[in-house]
Amino acid sequence: MLRRGRTKTPPQGGLVPLTAVTGALLAVLIGLVFLMLLWAIQDARGSLVTARGGRPALTQALAVEKAVIDIEGGQLSYVITQQDEFLKPWRAGRAAFPVQAQRLVDMSPSPSQRRLARQIRESGQSFIDDYSVPLVDAARRGDPEAASSARTREGRQLVEALRGQLSDYLADERGVIDKQEHALEHRMDRLTFAASVGVAGAVLLIVGFGAYVTRVIVWPVRRMAVTATRLAAGDLSARVPPSGRREIGQLETAFNTMAASQEKSHRRLRLLYDAGTAVGTTLDVRRTADELVRVAVPRFADHVTVDLVAAVLTGGEPANDDSADLRRVAWGGIRAGSPLDPVGTPAASCRAAAGTAAALHPDLRTAAGWATDSRCADRLLAYGMGSLITVPLSAQGVPMGVIAFWRTRDSPPFEKDDLSDAEELAAKTATAIDNARRYTRERETALALQNSLLPHDLPARPTVDIAYRYLPTGTRAGVGGDWLDVIPLSGTRVALVVGDVVGHGIQASATMGRLRTAVRTLADVDLPPEELLTHLDDLVLHLDDGAPEPAGEVGSTCLYAVYDPVSRRCSLASAGHPLPFVITPHGAVEKAPGQAGPPLGLGGLPFETTELDLAGGTTLALFSNGLVHSRNLDLSQGLDRLRRALATPGESLEATCDRVVAALRTGEPADDVALLLARTRALPCDQVATWDVPADPEHVARARTLTTGQLGAWQLDDLSYTTELVVSELVTNAIRYGGSPIQLRLIRDTTMLICEVSDGSSTAPHLRRARVFDEGGRGLLLVAQLTQRWGTRQTSAGKTIWCEQALPTAEPS
Repeated sequence: MLRRGRTKTPPQGGLVPLTAVTGALLAVLIGLVFLMLLWAIQDARGSLVTARGGRPALTQALAVEKAVIDIEGGQLSYVITQQDEFLKPWRAGRAAFPVQAQRLVDMSPSPSQRRLARQIRESGQSFIDDYSVPLVDAARRGDPEAASSARTREGRQLVEALRGQLSDYLADERGVIDKQEHALEHRMDRLTFAASVGVAGAVLLIVGFGAYVTRVIVWPVRRMAVTATRLAAGDLSARVPPSGRREIGQLETAFNTMAASQEKSHRRLRLLYDAGTAVGTTLDVRRTADELVRVAVPRFADHVTVDLVAAVLTGGEPANDDSADLRRVAWGGIRAGSPLDPVGTPAASCRAAAGTAAALHPDLRTAAGWATDSRCADRLLAYGMGSLITVPLSAQGVPMGVIAFWRTRDSPPFEKDDLSDAEELAAKTATAIDNARRYTRERETALALQNSLLPHDLPARPTVDIAYRYLPTGTRAGVGGDWLDVIPLSGTRVALVVGDVVGHGIQASATMGRLRTAVRTLADVDLPPEELLTHLDDLVLHLDDGAPEPAGEVGSTCLYAVYDPVSRRCSLASAGHPLPFVITPHGAVEKAPGQAGPPLGLGGLPFETTELDLAGGTTLALFSNGLVHSRNLDLSQGLDRLRRALATPGESLEATCDRVVAALRTGEPADDVALLLARTRALPCDQVATWDVPADPEHVARARTLTTGQLGAWQLDDLSYTTELVVSELVTNAIRYGGSPIQLRLIRDTTMLICEVSDGSSTAPHLRRARVFDEGGRGLLLVAQLTQRWGTRQTSAGKTIWCEQALPTAEPS
């Protein structure tokens, strides 16, 4: 019960006319008091102005007296010391005295004072003209009479007389001012008494009126202000005790009604606001459903269940029909033991019946068709369920699932206003789930595209041991465009590639696939690293040529390295990509020398190749920027951590990859991570044979003989006939069409026999079909038919034509 205050009933009539009459009478009385005060103040002001009129004359008299003092002091000091610096104040006082004396005459308030001021002016001017000036002139001439006691006594008498006149003037003026001030004090006393009486009367009137207003208006309004403060602070249960009458009573009733409505609206708005900020914080379908449950229980419902179509969980498009199976993805309640289906169950054993529109069941005991079957309804009623709201989850008209809000009989049943809140919660959740579904679909598509474009298993090479790790990012930005590759080249060489396309998503993955294919194509041409990156740079500049809608600027970085196991040299060039680390066989980790060139896509800027001599067992660590740089990891710090993680000698490459990734990527990577480790092997000298061939056709037979002998030493006699024909054709072409120097090299690795013929000409041969009567043109066709692969590559001294034959496999005994 609210306690009523003890208030007397005001007079008949409303507060407005009563307050207006009282306020008008009070205003008239206070106005009369203030008029009296204004009259008294004006009278006092006139007296004060009269009293203040004589003070400027006093000040001016003192200024005249100062000028006389300056004249006297200056002339006396000069006469005694004969120093010119004492004439400065004398001249200043002599020049100022006439002006100051005339001003004193003008400022004198009374005729008697003006007469006295004129006497002072005349006496002072006579003192200057008749005594002071002649005395100074005599002192300048050196007249001893100027410093005599008679002259000094004469000057003192004149000055004393002048000072006496000034003293009389000051005394008379001060007497007049004192009289005026005494008269002003008497008037101020009377004014103070009158003002005190008027103010006291006004105060009494104001106090009386204030007491009335306080009782009738202020106290009730203060109670409402306190209640409003509690409401603003969050106490929505605050109410005003109804203690007033008339307008105040009506205001209190209206205020309490408004507070109750505000409390309800605040709960609703707070619920919807929290749902807007807490639901959809991640792009995960199940977590979004859990967020809705946490927001709605127990503020809106006692139990909440979220059921989704199975296709939504995998990012697929839900079917626009009723045949789709629902799967429970979230559940929450105020207490356990509910007969509702648990999370993860696909069958509808005990659920709310889903419809095509939102449905409200205020009383489940009298409603029908709200459960999937009658036994489910009995169990839910026995549990204590009292009311239900079901809202379908749909995006762009396609149903994705259903949300069920339950209240037990211990809570107030759902009302019509609650139905709109439930629909708003469902709409926010549906939007968040649809965004998560689309993100899941796009990410799965990008991952599928990226997996199809990346190498599934890097080829094993006899000259390098390979281990790698590739971790796609798990952030909202989507899959990136990092890639790595190992490309076998001619002459047992191998190319190591790591690149990174700027951006994330399907576009970045598609661009990565195009660049990886381009690198493989250019690598087959056997271009040097700097030329390959130059061609790749041109390709990036024209990626959008012919596209209906350009995707914008495409940026990428790439590191291309070629390792030759015969010379044990590694040539590498970088287009904006971090240079690799070199791990010696003893475990020392060093950064590869050289400078990274500009990123791909700028155009017109050169790339530089760095040559490294690598001992057998040296490991090259190629990596992408995502491994060593993130929002929480500076690039220099990441490089230092990578250097320390690589410095473990004697460990397998696979174990090193696992340890490096674990050390640098403690959480979900914010960008794609690519790591490629390549441990080099040097090809033994007994597996390589090299001969210089003079540019004379007579030495073709010697080349065949050397080849046959070397194959016999390698126990490859089965390949002698074929290799002899190939060497004969290639050496003959080099002698006929090439230039000196000519070199023949045979390389034997674990699977291939490689034959290379180099000459000094840069002209590349072309395979063509010879006519019936042509004498030549069948050499390269013969080489192509007798070998598995053949090709040509440009060198700094000319070109090299190579071909490969598979080694014969040993027959099982």
